Amino acid sequence: MTTDTAGPLSLETRRGKLILALLCSVAFLDFVDASIVNVALPSIRQALHFSVQGLQWVPSAYLLTYGGFMLLGGRAADLLGRRNVLVAGTALLGLSSLIGGLAGSSGVLIGARLAQGIGAAMMLPAALSILTTTFKEGKDRHTALGVWGGVGGLASAIGVLAGGLLTEGPGWRWVMFVNPIASVLVLGGIYALVSGERRRAQLANFDILGALLATGGMLLLVYTLVEAPTVGWSAAGTIAGLAGALAILAGFIANERRHRNPLAPLSIFRINGLGFSDVTQLIAFAGFLAMFFFLTLYMQNVLHYSAIEAGAAYVPLAFTVGISAGISSQLLSRVGTRPVIVAGALIASGGMYWLSRIPVHGTYLANLLPAMLVLSVGFGPVFVGVTTAANAGVPADKAGLAASLLNASQQLGGALGLAIFSAVATSRTSHLIAAHTAVPQALTSGFQRALTVGSVFLLASAVIALKATNTRGETAEGDGQSSSAAATSAEPALKAA
Repeated sequence: MTTDTAGPLSLETRRGKLILALLCSVAFLDFVDASIVNVALPSIRQALHFSVQGLQWVPSAYLLTYGGFMLLGGRAADLLGRRNVLVAGTALLGLSSLIGGLAGSSGVLIGARLAQGIGAAMMLPAALSILTTTFKEGKDRHTALGVWGGVGGLASAIGVLAGGLLTEGPGWRWVMFVNPIASVLVLGGIYALVSGERRRAQLANFDILGALLATGGMLLLVYTLVEAPTVGWSAAGTIAGLAGALAILAGFIANERRHRNPLAPLSIFRINGLGFSDVTQLIAFAGFLAMFFFLTLYMQNVLHYSAIEAGAAYVPLAFTVGISAGISSQLLSRVGTRPVIVAGALIASGGMYWLSRIPVHGTYLANLLPAMLVLSVGFGPVFVGVTTAANAGVPADKAGLAASLLNASQQLGGALGLAIFSAVATSRTSHLIAAHTAVPQALTSGFQRALTVGSVFLLASAVIALKATNTRGETAEGDGQSSSAAATSAEPALKAA
């Protein structure tokens, strides 16, 4: 199917609003799946007879393939058509979720979670690249990215709450069964609102070796990071895994330099500040996503919250991220992305440091909520600012690649942060327990240490962001070309069916 060649859409139109709602529902579905199973883990373990070590792969399997296939999914969207890849990913996510909900063994559930991650890795970069090539550069795109950022923050917290409600209500299998229903609705919206595209690459010219190297390297890297807290950073397996992943990714770069039609043209890194934006995202998310893990453990193991209570504790944070993302998106055209990212990261770092002061006999209103609100006020601007900066000046035919690089940095950041901070927390807690400290005090001290390191990561992201692109929505500094021109050249527009 060919597409219409009209210019970018405005958010003032009904069609523009519907497309934004559709794309944000895709992001919501993907982000929810990363957190919704966490509070259901005890029920899943009992029902499917998981070992303690094997249970960690219920959440980790999704993150493994989500991060591992992200680059391939984003570039496939550029080359094979964004709607095609979005449809395929949504269908895969829905089908694998149905299988996971019906799983009668631990192996089937983990396999379903692996497939879910692949589906999400196809969906998210395709959806984000559709967003950045659909809306006009400037206020409309900033607003759209602000809504996208708000949905991302909302979904991460709502996932924890929804997981608790479903687990204690109809049962843990409904944590999986909601996805097929949502996927059918999303597929209907895709066919109604997003037009097809001409495939821009023949399979005969597809960089198969590059795809294998990129996916293999990312899978090994994420797997090693996930396993590191369990087996130890100094273990031979961890060292070999990290060395092997770096060697494979180095081979990928060498292949891309000489391939006629590379999977990921390295020229994209010539775009001013894109690399720094991605690194900022990686470091910031390392701190932010680990916060959910440690605070949930603190609330359940030290304060003795139920699953629903722990999930509900994040609702104010989620809404505050959404509000701050919306406000900061309107500031981008006035002050640019760089001041917004730096200020947001500094505020978020302060909020994380405040959280690191949690006491053994803490309360939600006094010791958690104020610091969580400060953190969320800062993180909304980081999310929106980095997403905008990383897509500024990117040609439309590489929008999927830029989106996948940004999202891969987020997934790597989450895996890296959890690996490092878990080691920090475990080391501190084990040392105190060996010294006969009471378990609640030992656990709290470990969480405090991990959250302190998380605040340092957020502070570091503010420093890195000083090198990121500063764009107000017209032209990226030093780019020398209009982002809006780059976004509209040779790019078929979306149209209503």
